Amino acid sequence: MNARSLGAAAAKQLLHAGREIAFLDVREAAPFGEGHPLFAVPCPYSRLEVLTIALVPRAQTPLLLIDGGDGIAERAAARLAACGYADVSLVEGGMPAWAAAGYGVFAGVNVPSKTLGELLEHAHHPRTIDAATLHQWQQEGRDHLFFDARPPAEFAKMRIEGARCLPNGELAHRFAAVVPDDEVPVVVTCAGRTRGIIGALGLRAAGIRNPVLALENGTQGWALAGFPLDRGASPDEFPTLDAPARQVSRTRAENVVARNRLARTSTRAAATMLEDGERTSYLFDLRSARERTERPFGAAVPVLAGQLVQATDQYVGVRHARVILVDDTGLRAALAALFLRALGFEPHILALDDEPQVALPQTRVSALRPPATPAEITLGEALRRVQTGALLLDLRPSQAFEASRLQDARWISRPALPLALAAGTREVVLHSEDADIVAAAAIDLAEVGITTHWLAASLEACAPAGWNIDAAPRTLTRDEAIDRVWFVHDRHDGNREASLQYLAWEMGLIAQLDADERAAFGEIDLVTA
Repeated sequence: MNARSLGAAAAKQLLHAGREIAFLDVREAAPFGEGHPLFAVPCPYSRLEVLTIALVPRAQTPLLLIDGGDGIAERAAARLAACGYADVSLVEGGMPAWAAAGYGVFAGVNVPSKTLGELLEHAHHPRTIDAATLHQWQQEGRDHLFFDARPPAEFAKMRIEGARCLPNGELAHRFAAVVPDDEVPVVVTCAGRTRGIIGALGLRAAGIRNPVLALENGTQGWALAGFPLDRGASPDEFPTLDAPARQVSRTRAENVVARNRLARTSTRAAATMLEDGERTSYLFDLRSARERTERPFGAAVPVLAGQLVQATDQYVGVRHARVILVDDTGLRAALAALFLRALGFEPHILALDDEPQVALPQTRVSALRPPATPAEITLGEALRRVQTGALLLDLRPSQAFEASRLQDARWISRPALPLALAAGTREVVLHSEDADIVAAAAIDLAEVGITTHWLAASLEACAPAGWNIDAAPRTLTRDEAIDRVWFVHDRHDGNREASLQYLAWEMGLIAQLDADERAAFGEIDLVTA
């Protein structure tokens, strides 16, 4: 299939036409983080097929690809056609042409969600508390409750002493179980601004009467004020709800749905939407891991409600698609629906408490075809092939390679294949535990007649089998390590200037919007009575 080539102006017009479209940036994480169109979804060529199938589940969805003007989009179009996608276009000239046309270039990641947070902060002015005042409250023992809106893994990396991990959505859902009355002040924090703002406004939307304050600039603001961060904390289990607390959550959900005229759906109706060949529908399970275990819904993608709002472009690749939100009482789904609707999606709430006896589907069939995974070879066979001349390529994350690697291994990313290999290369051993990365790279190598073998073992498993491990630290340059975002990457590691740059970037997002981009964001009515 030959992909259509669109000029930047035609691509921009198509993006804002109000129809379903998947605008995929096929560059790797580093260049994407340095600058991309506002609504471009990160879909790096190194993991292109598996990511696209997850992000764009319907084969007939129009795809629009953008690259660095280096021909990767053409390669990506061919690979996606092989997966079963029928309508693929690309931006002629890639990002250089987009920027030359004067269209917005946005640094960072999860930019639409962060822009929404800033727009809501400007529109609704949630109450805030600065780091010095919160620290004083803590020193004085002033009555308040302090919650961290991030997921447990992020919380464990670093937190402010005294904060309890209850991510956005979960805090509202479990509020009656963790907050004893309507008077105690509640402080919500995140690592920067967005989740604190969204968390505070979400509690307001849920009808919470307590004074709710977002910590100004989150953990970064705390560190900038000279206060220490606690690293390696273990988050508590999310508290369970007794019958009265569960009913509070259910009642609040009903009020949010009615007040904001949100759409409800049933399991049967959701199945019909998922089978609709004319529209793209996503199915997300917002319940906790324990709740999913008690009543599995395997056909749905599990994700915390707050993360779906915070990083929507990591889960939803199609503008204006339908998003079905699975919950028990419906409150987590209702609050997520408010923000997702403002991001331009069509949310539907599926409250499982309304269907206690209904069997839930455990699989979702896809007509799309990912690349076939090469067969693994044994450690001994891989070693023999390398010793007899096969090239050893390390496809693991660049940071893992920097820490330690198999002796004589070369780190490489799929976009460089096969051109970066020496002429005459005929056989390679690909080292990675990630089957999707290997399957993708093997396609490009096979196309030019290079035989690939997959070494899936970890470094720890390789040493006893006779492999030499090179444990000397090695630093890749930014130009080499294109698989990670370098944009103010060390803002949580004591780099004050990076933190200041990051916060200024967040607060400056609104000023970057053009008229079409601003019009793409909806409003949220947070009047609760």
